[in-house]
Amino acid sequence: MLQSVTSIETRTSWVVAFVALLTMLMASGGAWITAVALTEIAAEVGGVRSIPALGSSLAWLGSGFGGILMGTLAERFGTRWTVLFGALMIALGLSISTLGPHWPLWIGHGVFIGLFGLGGINAPLYIYVSRWFDRRRGSALALISSGTYLAGALWPPVFERAIAAFGWRETMLFYAAGVVVVIVPLALRYFGPAPEVIVPTPAHHKGTAAGHVLGWPPNLVFAAICLASVLCCIPMAMPQGHLVAFCSDLGFSRSLGALMLSVLLGTAFLSRQIWGAISDRIGGLSTILIGSAWQATSMVGLLLTQSEAGLFAVSAAFGMGFSGIIPAYVLTLRELFPASEASWRIPTLLLFSGGGMAAGGWLAGLLYDHFGYYAPAFAVGIGTNILNVVIIAALVLRVRMRPVPA
Repeated sequence: MLQSVTSIETRTSWVVAFVALLTMLMASGGAWITAVALTEIAAEVGGVRSIPALGSSLAWLGSGFGGILMGTLAERFGTRWTVLFGALMIALGLSISTLGPHWPLWIGHGVFIGLFGLGGINAPLYIYVSRWFDRRRGSALALISSGTYLAGALWPPVFERAIAAFGWRETMLFYAAGVVVVIVPLALRYFGPAPEVIVPTPAHHKGTAAGHVLGWPPNLVFAAICLASVLCCIPMAMPQGHLVAFCSDLGFSRSLGALMLSVLLGTAFLSRQIWGAISDRIGGLSTILIGSAWQATSMVGLLLTQSEAGLFAVSAAFGMGFSGIIPAYVLTLRELFPASEASWRIPTLLLFSGGGMAAGGWLAGLLYDHFGYYAPAFAVGIGTNILNVVIIAALVLRVRMRPVPA
C-alpha cells in the first residue's frame, strides 16, 4: 500500500533521464554517417546501394541481439558498465568500418556498433530509466528514446559537410573519438543503482498458462506485440535510411536531402515528448495504434509527392507519426507484465523492432537495386504497416473488452 502513495520519482530521476538522452544521442549518431554517405559509399562498389544499406541494417539487428545479452549483464553488474563497454565498442566499430564498404563495414556496424555497442546502451538504458519512474514513466521513456532521432536531426547536416570536406572514413574516425569523450565520463558519474525495488513475481504471473494477460496466455500477447513491432519498423526504417538518396534521385542536392532528414527526425524528437505525455494518459497500446496509423498515412504521402515543399511536409508528418511508437511498446510491456520480467521482455522486444528496422533499410535498398526507384519499397512498407495496425487494433479491442487489473 505504501508504494501506491509514495512515488520513487525525484529530481534525480529527471537528471538521469536527460543524461541517458545525451548518451543515446551520441551512441546513435555514428550509424547516420552511412545514411548520409550512402551514394558515396555505394559508388565504391559499382553504385549498389544495398551494400552500404546492409551495414546500417546490421547495426539495428545487432543492437537487438546485443540488448538481450547486455540487458542480462546490466542486471548482474550494473548499467554503468554495459554503457561504458558499449561506447568503446561503437568507437571501435566505426574505426573498423573505415577499412572498406564490404565486410569491414558490415562487421564494424553489425558486430561492434550494433551487437556490443548499441546493444550495451539502448536496451539497458530503457530498463534502467524505467526503474527511476512510476508516475510519468511514459514521458521518461519517450524522452530517452528521442536520442536516436535527436541524433538524426543534429548530425546529418554536420556529417554532410564533414564528408564533403574530409570524406566518410575520416568523419567516422572523428565521431568515434567524440563518442568516447562524451559517454564514458557521463556513465561513470550518473548511472548508479536505480531506486525501484524488484519484487519476485508470484508463480501464477510468470507467463505460464495459469496467468493471463488481456484474457490470453501472456506469451501469446507478447508474441503478438513483437510481431507488430517488426511490421511497423519495416516502413519506419525506409525513409530514415534512404531519404537522402531518394532526394538525390529526384535531382535535389545531398545537403537538401540531409536537411530534409533533419526535419523528419527533429520533428520526431519534438513530437515524441508530446506522445510521451499522451501515453501516460491513454496507455501504451492506444498510443501505438494512433502512431502506426499516422505513419502509414505519411508513407502514402511519399508515393504521391516529389516536389521540394511536398517532401518537406511529408517528412515532418512522418516524423510526427512514428516518433511515439517505440517507447509506447516499452511502456506497454511495463503496463502488461511484471517489473521482474522487464530485463528479458524489453530487450527481446527491441530485438524484434531492431530486426524490423534492419529488414526495412536493407529491403528498400534491395528493391531499389532491382527496380531503379523507391516506389515499390514504399508500397511494401505501407502493406506491412497496415498489418501492424490490424494486430494492435485487436489488442486494443481486448483492453476495451477486458480492462487490465491495476
